[in-house]
Amino acid sequence: MELTHRASIVVNASPEVVYSLVSDVTRTGEWSPTCRACEWEDPSETGVGARFTGHNDNGARQWSTTSTVAAADPGRTFAWEVGAGYVRWAYLLEPVGGGTELTHTWEFTETGQAFFHEKYGDDAPAQMEQRTAAARCDMPRTLDTIREIAEREVASVAAS
Repeated sequence: MELTHRASIVVNASPEVVYSLVSDVTRTGEWSPTCRACEWEDPSETGVGARFTGHNDNGARQWSTTSTVAAADPGRTFAWEVGAGYVRWAYLLEPVGGGTELTHTWEFTETGQAFFHEKYGDDAPAQMEQRTAAARCDMPRTLDTIREIAEREVASVAAS
């Protein structure tokens, strides 16, 4: 089972604009098919080491997670790890033409795999496959929506 995934899209906005959007975890509910809302534990701390809680709903269950920012390089990378490093998500930004190639990455870490084996026992592979399938399905939808939001916001600023 492949426990990593990445998807990319080109956004007609600068890396700085895109970074400002994706690094504002309080807006995640606007684009994520699963995460309905996030809030910072301490809104004055949003860089590496900052923690936030995400509230998720996939239609079958609801749950919350605590994540820690693992990388915060404006205009380049925003990454976070869920729980005790079980899953690592990231947005990677590269300038292309007048816009940004935005890549969304996901990795089910060795720590996460061990946690799932401990928590789910013999059902761990099936549980990991469910999470993997959900990430692969949601990531392109997430990127499409981020592109729409970023491009709409850039157009709004240009029109004013």
